[in-house]
Amino acid sequence: MDWDAQYELLKAGKAIPQAGPSYTTRNESNIDDDDMRPVLPGRDPGDEPERRRTNLILDEEETVATPLERLTRHWMNERHAPDILPAQEDLLMNLLDHLRRQSEAVQLLREDPSTSEEEHMRIMLVQTEIERVKFIVRSYVRTRLFKIEKYARFITTTPEVQTRLTAAELDHASRHAKITDQHFYVSVLQSLPEKQSHLDDTPLFVPPMITEPDKTRPVFVHALKQCPRIRLPDGATLEMEKGHISLMPYSVVEQLVARGEVELI
Repeated sequence: MDWDAQYELLKAGKAIPQAGPSYTTRNESNIDDDDMRPVLPGRDPGDEPERRRTNLILDEEETVATPLERLTRHWMNERHAPDILPAQEDLLMNLLDHLRRQSEAVQLLREDPSTSEEEHMRIMLVQTEIERVKFIVRSYVRTRLFKIEKYARFITTTPEVQTRLTAAELDHASRHAKITDQHFYVSVLQSLPEKQSHLDDTPLFVPPMITEPDKTRPVFVHALKQCPRIRLPDGATLEMEKGHISLMPYSVVEQLVARGEVELI
């Protein structure tokens, strides 16, 4: 440091240039040289944590499906799965209640003489959307009804499957199985020997009389998230990443479908 030069500046009344913070001073403030990052134009460095939180919230909102999207996914799973999946009673009731309120609002607007032509066009679009949702609901219910009637006898003898049905579905399965048993007995079984007059017989090398879901049937699977490693029937393993599509037996991905980690397409 040039002390003579500083003395001459001080005598002339000029300010002495101040040095920047020392290495010790920067250490004491816990700011490393690497931490002194350039600030982009128009961006406050204090907004960075808030921006990250906003991105996380947006990502979460993108992953949250609407009730209609959820029902559509359950509808597609039900159509492609060989087994009966758990009933979505609450979701279905909420959607039906929403459709009822929408239909009532549309009817009131149609009957209002002050409704403009532009509003009538909007009403037509709303009615089209309502009919689209009704189609999905009807198809979902019909698919479950078809499976219930096809596997009615199997349902009545399998408590685990009964837990997937609503009270109305279980009652329908019981009545359908009873009527079918009576029809088979009157038509055929009463004319057979006693040992062969029962539907629950399981003789060797003969297909069972009670129809059961074929879980070995292949299905197309689309991974909605990173899935745990699964073992295929041939002993090989497969780890499906998000977006992966594969063809495999339903029994392999049954639990993944139940947990909502994959969907059937």
